[in-house]
Amino acid sequence: MKPTPLKLFLLSLALILLAWILSAGTLLNLYIQQVLMYVGINVILTLSLNLVNGYMGEFSVGHAGFMAIGAYVASLLTVAVFPTAWGPLIFPLVLVIGGLAAALAGLVIAFPSFRTRGDYLAIVTLAFNMIVKSVLENIDAVGGPRGYLGMARLTDLTWVVFWVLITLLVLRNFIYSNFGRGVLAIREDELAANLVGVNTPRLKIYAFCLSAFFAGVAGGLYAHLLQFINPRSFSILKSTDMLVMVYLGGVGSLTGSVLGAALYTLLMEVLRPLELWRWVLGPLLLVLLMIFRPTGIMGLKESKWIRPAEEQG
Repeated sequence: MKPTPLKLFLLSLALILLAWILSAGTLLNLYIQQVLMYVGINVILTLSLNLVNGYMGEFSVGHAGFMAIGAYVASLLTVAVFPTAWGPLIFPLVLVIGGLAAALAGLVIAFPSFRTRGDYLAIVTLAFNMIVKSVLENIDAVGGPRGYLGMARLTDLTWVVFWVLITLLVLRNFIYSNFGRGVLAIREDELAANLVGVNTPRLKIYAFCLSAFFAGVAGGLYAHLLQFINPRSFSILKSTDMLVMVYLGGVGSLTGSVLGAALYTLLMEVLRPLELWRWVLGPLLLVLLMIFRPTGIMGLKESKWIRPAEEQG
């Protein structure tokens, strides 16, 4: 049975309602809720990064920089700009503004990066991640290396599920639109895409900014979940974790992004007793994936619940 828009809409409403019931009641303890929220935030990050690395065929390694911008902008708005009492009401707006700030940074990065070919995007985004971290460490207004705190705990399971569904919806519609077809053409052969009339520079910028936007939203959710952020939280190690989740779940697959983020987050939680050594697993797992399973579990495959009806034959 093929999923219809009505079925998908009702399923989304049911998931949001279930998340609200679970977060408002006592069916799940706070620890399990916290882990589920981490899973959801990582799903958003993985989906957004997969748009660039999986669907467009580029290689970005500084996604944590966009997450940091979203986290700090959203935190400054709820702590220093708007009254604290307004927090629950303006939280969605704050997340969007944080996402737009990250998208603006993505636009600044995209213009020079996509004028070249090859691995230059990886070098530029790596430098961008390091620059963002260093700048935040040297701005006393946001706590410098000590970090920034004072945010209310506005993130709950309902908001995380809501933004996961929004991310899935927007990226699904983008990928299966004419813009998305152009992005896929760029991945297969950029020169051929240019020859058939695809405006490759414009599409690259669109995809990259959209990816950065949702990374910024995830950063805002993360900041208002932990109620404390510092520049070390957004180092290259965080970007490496995102890469592992993308390539574990599968490049070019929204379903794979959800699967990879969930598996990796839960694995890291299970290995928490190993303390520092569990962070060795992330880079090691990335190396093993690149050698033995470069496309991941669901690489270039999609669930029928994600693909439009006309794509299912």
